[in-house]
Parts: sequence; C-alpha cells; structure tokens
Amino acid sequence: MIEARGLTKRYGAKTAVDGVTFTVQPGQVTGFLGPNGAGKSTTMRMIVGLDRPTSGTVTVNGKPYAAHRRPLAEVGALLDAKAVHTGRTARNHLLAMAATHGIPTKRVDEVIELTGLRPVATKRVGGFSLGMGQRLGIAAALLGDPRTLILDEPVNGLDPEGVLWVRNIAKYLASEGRTVFLSSHLMSEVALTADHVLVIGKGRILADAPVSEIVDGAERKLVRVRSPQATELAELLKAQDAQVDGVEPGLIEVRGSTAAAVGELAALSRIVLHELTPVASTLEEAYMSLTADSVEYQSEGIAGHAGTQSDLEGSKA
Repeated sequence: MIEARGLTKRYGAKTAVDGVTFTVQPGQVTGFLGPNGAGKSTTMRMIVGLDRPTSGTVTVNGKPYAAHRRPLAEVGALLDAKAVHTGRTARNHLLAMAATHGIPTKRVDEVIELTGLRPVATKRVGGFSLGMGQRLGIAAALLGDPRTLILDEPVNGLDPEGVLWVRNIAKYLASEGRTVFLSSHLMSEVALTADHVLVIGKGRILADAPVSEIVDGAERKLVRVRSPQATELAELLKAQDAQVDGVEPGLIEVRGSTAAAVGELAALSRIVLHELTPVASTLEEAYMSLTADSVEYQSEGIAGHAGTQSDLEGSKA
C-alpha cells in the first residue's frame, strides 16, 4: 500500500506537487495519469525517497521508503530504464543489485527468463534497444519479489507483444494481493490494465476513482443510429429536445436520449433501424476533459481545428 498525506514539493517558486493526498490499495492495478509537468514523476520519486518532500508524508507498506531494511523486497521501481551502467551485461547488472540484498543467483535467472531477456542476458546494456532497456528495468523492479510495484511508463518502447506482457503481469501481480502503481500516456492501455485511476494536473489530484466511474462520468454519451429513414427519425427526436448530428447519409448520432428511447420512438413511428448502438465515452475522452485546464503546453492548429481531409489538402495549396 502507498499512502500520501498532504504531499508537497516545491522547487524555488514552482510548486510541482501541491498537497496531494491519496492511497494506492493492494490487490488492484492503479493507473497514474496526467499531462507533462503535472507532477507524476516528482510524486513517484518522492515515494521511493529520491526527492525529499517540502511538506507532507508518503509511506510504502506502512513506512517511509528509506526506513525499510530490505527495500527491494518491499518496493520494486522502474523510474528511469536508462539509469544502468552501459558497460555491464544485463545479467551482471541484476547480479550486482541482487548482491546488495543477498538475493540468490537463481532469482536473477528467474527474472531474466520472466522478462524475455535470456537472448541478450550476456550482452552489454549500452547496445540495448529501448524496448530491451525497458524489460531490464522491469526485471530489476521484480528482482526482490516486492509487495509493491511502481512503474513509470513501463510499456515505453515495447512492441505489441511486450505491451500485452506488461498488461498481463501487472494484472497477475495485483491478483496476488500486491500493490501495482503505474503511469502511462497510452490511455487505451491504462483502460485495459488498470482497475483504479489517479489523475493529477498542475500538482493536484483531479480524480481518484475506479476506471469505470471516471469513464461513466465523462460528458460524451450518445446513440449511433443507422436507418434508411434517418432524416424522418432525426426530426422526431429533435421534437423531443434531443440533439441530432448527421454523420453521413442514413447515419445519425443522438445526444440527450437513450438507445431504448430511440428504439421505442422508431418502433412507434414504424421506422426501420439497421443499427442502434449506445456509445460511451472512452478513458481518453474522460482524461482530456479532466485535464483540459491543466495542460502546460497547448497547441492550436490541428488539435484545435479538427480539419477534414479536404481542409488539410486545401492548406497545402
């Protein structure tokens, strides 16, 4: 378990983390989301004692990280996969870490096998790809068989098979009752992996809830309807104060009504339906809504103007 109470970090006049309070529970995967500069990395660094809080406290498994006698057995952390002696082989790097805690060589070989590093275990880390570097960082985090895992962007640089592997191992470790705390910029992956989400923006917690609750609370809830009588149905729906947008001939999107209500209205009006699909918000849409006022660097242009293909082609002329 990770517990933060009033956790604050200031660098001169800049407040990177502003009095955050949260608990990361064991037995589930907790995603940690936020824009660049929101305070994610600083928070993670304070959890493992790499940064000293200006005020407030944070504990892991009931103690500050530095108070644990065998920290690798309590907390496994991947914060910077590049923080490795590039002249060492992967196996020697893990052996050196194991020696600090009396971890047997057998365990080193186990995590090498578990993370798919066996083909490159005797190669120098300096020649590793980004993905292999990430696997080595995850192997190091797992080395002490810890009760708590803290992973900062664990799927960065991994191929699809590697991304799936991280997802499965995170879920498996949580199912064993461990605490799994991970950050990622891949919203779709967090949606598939995490049970709970913390969202931080400008150093403050914006949301702390199950993934399903955050998604359900997002603004976009619409019904997609396909019908040869779409125009007639659209007029009937507008008369009931629903908002209707035409997507293409025969296809409309309806806001302010439910799939059941649209279906009943179509049936009463003898309107044929070829599709009736409720469309919920995604985690990405919920996240964008939550952090809209917390993005440090914003661009207008393409992001602010959802141009069509003809718009883009016209801009090249």
